[in-house]
Amino acid sequence: MNAPSNDYGLWGLVVLNSVIFVGFAYSFFKPTTGRDWRSLGAYSAFVVALFAEMYGFPLTIYLMSGWLGTKFPGVNLFGHEAGHLWWVLTGREGDPHFGVMHLLSFVFIFAGFMLLSKAWHVLYHAQRHHALATAGPYRRVRHPQYIGFVAIMFGFLLQWPTLLTAAMFPVLVVMYVRLAIAEERDSEAALGQGWRDYAAVTPRFIPRFSKDDRTRPVGSH
Repeated sequence: MNAPSNDYGLWGLVVLNSVIFVGFAYSFFKPTTGRDWRSLGAYSAFVVALFAEMYGFPLTIYLMSGWLGTKFPGVNLFGHEAGHLWWVLTGREGDPHFGVMHLLSFVFIFAGFMLLSKAWHVLYHAQRHHALATAGPYRRVRHPQYIGFVAIMFGFLLQWPTLLTAAMFPVLVVMYVRLAIAEERDSEAALGQGWRDYAAVTPRFIPRFSKDDRTRPVGSH
């Protein structure tokens, strides 16, 4: 096993990055209900766990160090670049920040934040008018904000996979699905037939794209 370097133990960076990425999500998501806060809290736990391993203590590398040291004897396991496990496991050399997986992770993270932002603006105006959100991303799916959270977390997994975040990811996806179902029950109770008509033609998570796209209201509600 390679000797540890000084690439970890940077707890200030753990706090800084956690605050930045949780703060971004907060500013785009604007939680107001208990369900909103649970959604943001789950995402926040994922982010903190991620950055704690990225800059604090590399638990995944530590647990896998015996196997990794045998499989990749020339790699400094406690250097920061070794944390890019996809890069290491495929035997790549050079700077992992320019690898396909790392660049793809930015696409998912950026798209997730943009989806959170666009969805919030639509939802905010709909709530102000006590109406159903059907414009913007809500024209394609019923829960774009939950999709945004999942996209961001998936992007981080592509960039810096850890045992903890890999275990958390499916659990959080299931949690978001259950929150979405509970939210739909509340929406149906509050909006009645309008919600049922909307739900009948709008998928919950996976959008349908077709030439005969159904006509829906495109205003702020």
